[in-house]
Amino acid sequence: MKKIIMAGFAMVVMSLSSCCGNSAKCDRDAAFQCDSVCDNRVRFQAAPDEIAGIKKALGYYTEAAVKGDSKIAMQGFAPAATMSYAEADSLVTVPIKALYDYYDQTGPHNATYEIYDCSVAGNVAMVRIESKFGENEFTDMFTLVKDGSDWKIVSKVYQTK
Repeated sequence: MKKIIMAGFAMVVMSLSSCCGNSAKCDRDAAFQCDSVCDNRVRFQAAPDEIAGIKKALGYYTEAAVKGDSKIAMQGFAPAATMSYAEADSLVTVPIKALYDYYDQTGPHNATYEIYDCSVAGNVAMVRIESKFGENEFTDMFTLVKDGSDWKIVSKVYQTK
């Protein structure tokens, strides 16, 4: 019985995974992987306006780095958002204000990102991106929630490469 429950749970988890696009093509060189279904798992599809809203929130994140202006990033994050990472094998979680302070203290620099995975289920989404801020490279994972008609980042978790 336990094996049947675990198998059922695994199927549910697999069915909830999704790229947020509606195309059946997988193009690893694409700027936004969110536009593609990249494997054969069952996936929920997001409407193009949902994809655009998610990209808009992520765009504020990188535009703020490019311009060195935290006020831009604030448009994409929920007011109580958090940022988490591991430091010396310990979990660190801080208010998103720490990211805003970083933008304001370091000023403008080149920033790029590519979406590698995006899962959407109704009004929630999880997105993994690979980003580069100046010479620093990161794997970032975001949790977003739809707030009215806008997507807002509620948490950012990152790993320095």
